[in-house]
Amino acid sequence: MKKILSKIPWIVIVVGLVALLVYGFWPQPVEVDIVEVNQGSLDVTVNDDGETRIREKYVISAPVNGKMLRIQLHAGDRIEQGVTELARIEPIDPELLDARTEAEYEARVRASEAALDQAKAEVSRAKEALELAEHNYERAKKLIDSRAISRSEFDAAEHRQHIANADVNSAEFAVKVAKFQLETAKAALARFDTSSDQSSREPVRLVSPIDGQVLWVFREDASVVAPGTPLLKLGDPLDLEIEIDVLSTDAVRVEPGDIVYIEHWGGPNPLEAVVRLVEPSAFLKVSALGVEEKRVNVIADLIDPPRDRETLGDGFRIEARIVVSSTSDASLKVASGALFRDGSAWFVYRMVDGIAQQCEVKRGQTNGLETEIKSGLSAGDRVILHPTDKIQNGVTVKQN
Repeated sequence: MKKILSKIPWIVIVVGLVALLVYGFWPQPVEVDIVEVNQGSLDVTVNDDGETRIREKYVISAPVNGKMLRIQLHAGDRIEQGVTELARIEPIDPELLDARTEAEYEARVRASEAALDQAKAEVSRAKEALELAEHNYERAKKLIDSRAISRSEFDAAEHRQHIANADVNSAEFAVKVAKFQLETAKAALARFDTSSDQSSREPVRLVSPIDGQVLWVFREDASVVAPGTPLLKLGDPLDLEIEIDVLSTDAVRVEPGDIVYIEHWGGPNPLEAVVRLVEPSAFLKVSALGVEEKRVNVIADLIDPPRDRETLGDGFRIEARIVVSSTSDASLKVASGALFRDGSAWFVYRMVDGIAQQCEVKRGQTNGLETEIKSGLSAGDRVILHPTDKIQNGVTVKQN
C-alpha cells in the first residue's frame, strides 16, 4: 500500500505531461474572416482618376494696341455680364493708318458677325434637341409606370434630357461670347476713324461677357499691349464637367449616358455624373511606372446641384467609377477576395458548423471588389475571405 501511495505523485505528473502533449498537438481552429453571400445588383465599373474643368472658359485678349491701365481684378473676383469692367486700354501716340490694317479690322468685324449668327443657330438647334429629349423623357415616365419599357431605357431617356439641357446652356454661353467679340471688333475698327484726332478718342473698355469669376490674371500691371495679348481668363466655377482619362481598352466599353460616381473629391458624399462624350481620338501617356499607355478622355456632366459641390473648382483631382453594365437585383454576389482559382475552375471555402468546405462556383461579372455568383452558393452562405494555405477542405475554423 505504501508503495502504491508513493507512486501517486509520479502518476499524476505523467498524466499531466500526457495531457499537455495531447493539448499541444490537438488541432486548433484556424481564425478566418467571414463574408456573406448577398443578393442584389452588381455594378461593373471602369475606375480611373480624372479632374474637373469648367465647361466654357474665355480668355480676354487685347483687341487693339494701346496703353493698358492696371487691372484691378484678382483671381476669384465675381464678375457680372455687361457691368464689370475688366480692363481699359487708352490710345497711344498716333500710328500710321494703312488701308491693309483697316481692311483687316473690317474683316474681323464681319467674321464676328458671322460667328454670332452661327452661335444663335446653334442655340436654336440645341433647344429643338432639348424639346425632343423632354418629350421622350415625359413619354418614358408614363411607360415606366406601366412597365412597357425597362429601367435602363428610362434612365437613358432621363440622361439624354440632362445632356440636352447642358447643351442649351453651352450654346447660350457661346452667343454671349460671340456678342462680346463683335463689340470688341467694332471698338477696334472705330479707332481708325480719321475724322477726329487720336487724343479725342475714348479709351477701349473691356466689359465682362459672362457672369462668373476671374480664373486667372495674365497681366496685372499697366503696360503697352499689342492686339491679341491675353489679359484675363474667365469662367463660371459652378458650370463644371468631369474629364476622365481611361485606357483605350476600357474606353470602348463606355457609352454616352453611362452613370459616373465621383469619389474622393474632398466632400462628405460621392457625386453623380453622366457621360456626355467619349472623345474619338486617343493620346499617349507615360504612367508613373514608365509604361507608355494609350488613353482616351471621357467627358461627363455633373448631375448634383451646385450647392452640393460649392467648394469644387476648376482642375481639381477626383476619382471616378463609370458604370458600364449592371446585373439584375436578383443576382448573387460575394467579395472577390473569397474566390480562388484551381486550374480553369473557381472555388470558395464555405463555413458550415465551424468546418471549411470547399465548393466549386460559376463566376459571372466582376468589378474587382465584388463578383457575381451564378451557381454553387445561396444567399446567406458564409464564406472565408482571403483563404490562406492553412485552409483545407474539412479544416476546423473560427471567425475572427
